[in-house]
Amino acid sequence: MEVTRRGFLKLSGASLFALASGLGFDPQIAQAQGFSLRIEGTTKIPSICHFCSGGCGLLLHIKDGKLVYLDGDPDNPVNSGALCPKGASLGHVANSKDRVTKPRYRAPGSSEWQDISWDEAINKIASKIKEVREATWMDTEEIGGKTYAVNRAEGIAVLGSAEVDNEESYLIKKLSELIGTPYNEHQARI
Repeated sequence: MEVTRRGFLKLSGASLFALASGLGFDPQIAQAQGFSLRIEGTTKIPSICHFCSGGCGLLLHIKDGKLVYLDGDPDNPVNSGALCPKGASLGHVANSKDRVTKPRYRAPGSSEWQDISWDEAINKIASKIKEVREATWMDTEEIGGKTYAVNRAEGIAVLGSAEVDNEESYLIKKLSELIGTPYNEHQARI
């Protein structure tokens, strides 16, 4: 089919007229039928990214107890709404089907993990801390011919993380003092 210039203009004009007349298409209805945002009906909660201890602000959008969307907080002075790849991936971390949500235990020499209760996990940790503390406890230490009271557990060390906030760091320090270990360090210094 060969279309002349005049035929093209006639065809274009007829097409525009057909579209303008609507052909059963009402633009007002189309505007009213708009789509809803995925954050519609969510609760916006400000938070802080926990990856590197930089303190970047997040806005978490929660719906029915589940994280639906997260974005950088534009009012945060650290990141002004921008997120690094690790911070931006937190939504996938929170909603991953592979995320471990209960304690797991692997017996010595075993290659299989088994799910255990929180009470069982806490009891295992407490008994192991007690066992190591008693085996490595030092009441005194001799330095330069003099004996000094030291009262410390040499076999336990505590390593903090940027994943914990100030309040949790305070509690970790108190736990370290309670069990008697002088080795309390943080990942930011390593």
